[in-house]
Amino acid sequence: MNAADANPVTIVLAEDDDGHATLIQRNLERAGLANGFLRLRDGQEALDFFRGEGAHAGRVLDPSLLLLLDIKMPRVDGVEVLRVLKADPRTALIPVIMLTTTDDPREVQRCYQLGCGVYVTKPVDYQAFIDAVKRLGLFLQVVRAPQSGRPGGAA
Repeated sequence: MNAADANPVTIVLAEDDDGHATLIQRNLERAGLANGFLRLRDGQEALDFFRGEGAHAGRVLDPSLLLLLDIKMPRVDGVEVLRVLKADPRTALIPVIMLTTTDDPREVQRCYQLGCGVYVTKPVDYQAFIDAVKRLGLFLQVVRAPQSGRPGGAA
């Protein structure tokens, strides 16, 4: 894929903690990330958004999305969201980055087995958390998604 075949991604953040969501968005922007940004507040809202159901009924799936997904969320946890999205051909190719305070090696391995692209542990220390998000922002500046040709994506 060359640059002419790509669009910048829109970042979708599924994060139930308002403080974490604000810090993540603010520090991604401070790191120079100018992508579109959308916040979802729990796992069920994330599933509804990507499947075009519930409050998001009729929404057409945008192929240029990247999901930053917290694991510990109400209603549906992030691991289940990951499992459902990767099992559905319409959403299987959406890049997913897990963001969580959980660093249990079994949980990390399970997320990779289910298809996450990157697993980022949110440090408990405030400054370490800010630094981790800034590094993530630098990484995301180079992430691009195909314009078309994705299964289930807009052509």
